[in-house]
Amino acid sequence: MLGPVLETLIGGLLTGVLYALVALGFVLIFKASGVFNFAQGAMVLFAALSVARLSEMMPLVVAVALSVVIMIVLAYAIEFLVLRRLVNQEGIILFMATLGIAYFLEGFGETVWGSNIYKINLGIPKEPMFFFESVFPGGLLIDREEVAAAVGCAVLVAALAIFFQVTRVGRALRAVADDHQAAQSVGIPLNTIWLIVWAVSGIVAIAAGMVWGSKLGVQFSISLVALKALPVLILGGLTSIPGAIVGGLIIGAGEKLAEVLLGPLLVRWFDLAGGGIENWFAYMLALVFLLFRPQGLFGERIIERI
Repeated sequence: MLGPVLETLIGGLLTGVLYALVALGFVLIFKASGVFNFAQGAMVLFAALSVARLSEMMPLVVAVALSVVIMIVLAYAIEFLVLRRLVNQEGIILFMATLGIAYFLEGFGETVWGSNIYKINLGIPKEPMFFFESVFPGGLLIDREEVAAAVGCAVLVAALAIFFQVTRVGRALRAVADDHQAAQSVGIPLNTIWLIVWAVSGIVAIAAGMVWGSKLGVQFSISLVALKALPVLILGGLTSIPGAIVGGLIIGAGEKLAEVLLGPLLVRWFDLAGGGIENWFAYMLALVFLLFRPQGLFGERIIERI
């Protein structure tokens, strides 16, 4: 029994890393603008479509490099056409703007790249790896793509942590997130900061889109993966990069273990059909956090003084 449970736990943790990749984009935008970017899922989809269609005509490395340029140009267009005109506006106005950007990117992506299901071949063997065959019957099965994604995510998170904590631009990003007007008063160019953070978020979207596109195929349901990132953000905190990783691991492992361990108990106790727990477990766990710790595990507690 220990072998299947341990295999499920490892698979859940690796899936959680994929959730965390999407959640990182949300955190980056929120840290710089203080607004929830509803368009992040559409950005992941657009980035995956770019890589998939360009890789049909050129080597994958070149396709990824061109996709980076595309996402940077897209970030500039969003900043110039939308965000620049909404400086110092209420958070709800910025949120609605990202909602409009999300629908535009989905439609624009279909217009430019097509609406079929496309493949991204990362060159990683599809055959699973088996470990500890001498300890557990049949060994522990681990997906190679998810392991590669976990390694890539670790490198990306380390780079982002250094970027935010060490560089002048990173410190400026944190200042802008605290107060737009105060940041502008000390000479921080708000428009430039937003351009940088949207560009970085676009690059993170490329990483997430490549992994999810290789795993599921590049299709428009990828944008719905962003919905699974919401519980991750609630658990980890909207402003914490480490929180996005920890939240992703908790959600990924929790939903897999709940399906395997909790499902049979519910069937036995309440005579249910079983199944489907993986679809709602993350949201129920997020609801519990909202009730008892709304700022998340790593979020900053908001204290208002009168």
